[in-house]
Amino acid sequence: MSHPRSPLAPDRIIELPPLAGVRLATGLTGMRYKGRDDLALIELAPGTTIAGVLTRSLSCSPPVEWCKAKLKAGKARAIVVNAGNANAFTGRHGRDVVSTTATATAKLLDCKPGEVFIASTGVIGVPLPVETITRILPDLKRQLAASGWPRASQAIMTTDTFPKVATRRTAIAGAPVTISGMCKGSGMIMPDMATMLAFVFTDAKLPAGVLDSILRPAADRSFNAITVDGDTSTSDTLLLCATGQARHVAVRSAADANLKLFRAALEDLLVDLATQVVRDGEGAQKFVTIDVTGAQSAKAARRIGLSIGNSPLVKTALAAGDANWGRVVMAVGKAGEKADRDKLVIKMGGIVIARDGAQVDGYDEAPVARHLSGREVSIEVDVGVGKGSARVWTCDLTHGYIDINASYRS
Repeated sequence: MSHPRSPLAPDRIIELPPLAGVRLATGLTGMRYKGRDDLALIELAPGTTIAGVLTRSLSCSPPVEWCKAKLKAGKARAIVVNAGNANAFTGRHGRDVVSTTATATAKLLDCKPGEVFIASTGVIGVPLPVETITRILPDLKRQLAASGWPRASQAIMTTDTFPKVATRRTAIAGAPVTISGMCKGSGMIMPDMATMLAFVFTDAKLPAGVLDSILRPAADRSFNAITVDGDTSTSDTLLLCATGQARHVAVRSAADANLKLFRAALEDLLVDLATQVVRDGEGAQKFVTIDVTGAQSAKAARRIGLSIGNSPLVKTALAAGDANWGRVVMAVGKAGEKADRDKLVIKMGGIVIARDGAQVDGYDEAPVARHLSGREVSIEVDVGVGKGSARVWTCDLTHGYIDINASYRS
């Protein structure tokens, strides 16, 4: 079932340049979608290192369990991604599907099964017929190309209304380095790790341990700071691969000063991808940035921000353009983090609404209402107890969300 393109989508989808050591291909399995590719094979150069962050869901899928186990070795030669079937809550059959897919891919690419990473997204609880994947893998191998980004970014989509891609050019010790990535996600979004599925690649030559040390804090400030509906997926997977094709000085520690520009570029790219997910939130009409300051810690600030961003009452008020700031007060209070009611400051669109625990004198709602009528909404909250701050991104909640999810399996 296709859905109208999000009004928050970018005006154009950028074209990702070829990245040394990465080739991609897609195919049609027909297991759920008709007339569109739903399987992607990504081949990585020998010697590629990998790090990842995976869902903390206690009902995680067999592909997540496989990735978690194989990440320990830090080596990758391929990623296989299918859309339409999450292969989650599928028992032993689901685990067999993953191992069979990895073995078949490894045979085609002359590598070890443990160097093949698997990701699946879609309906939970439906057995995935593995032959729908393995029968077309040989054809995908023949189609592998450095220019396969556009088709791959579309093949991994489910309820997404546009493909999500980003690229950055940076440097390590003066040598040019590229980072490119794609992700998918539209609903069941409050990652608690990453996003539904995200795959990021760089031609830098970095050990797996260094990748991991760089990735985790960047994921925390990007994908862990978004929410569409407060639900964490069984399948959330973020993988970062370094093909080692760039020519730069050796890096052996995440603390190396030569990584300063790379770190910044990676986080910027992850924020770009994560906020694209929010802009494609199911039924979303408004993109909302929430800044929380004055909290006891950065972690507390983020928890307060997510409490606001997940509140159905806040989100429906925003959908209606209703400056019902009392709902923000409610969401701050229920977050479970320290806040001083009598020092609370609330702003919308930069306009102070409440201060020192009460509505400001002479408050005029008209300019706030005008701000809330637009596509981009900002909410600022200072909770008055410390120096912790965080930024969280969310979207409004419209009837479109119900329409999409009420018919998701039909």
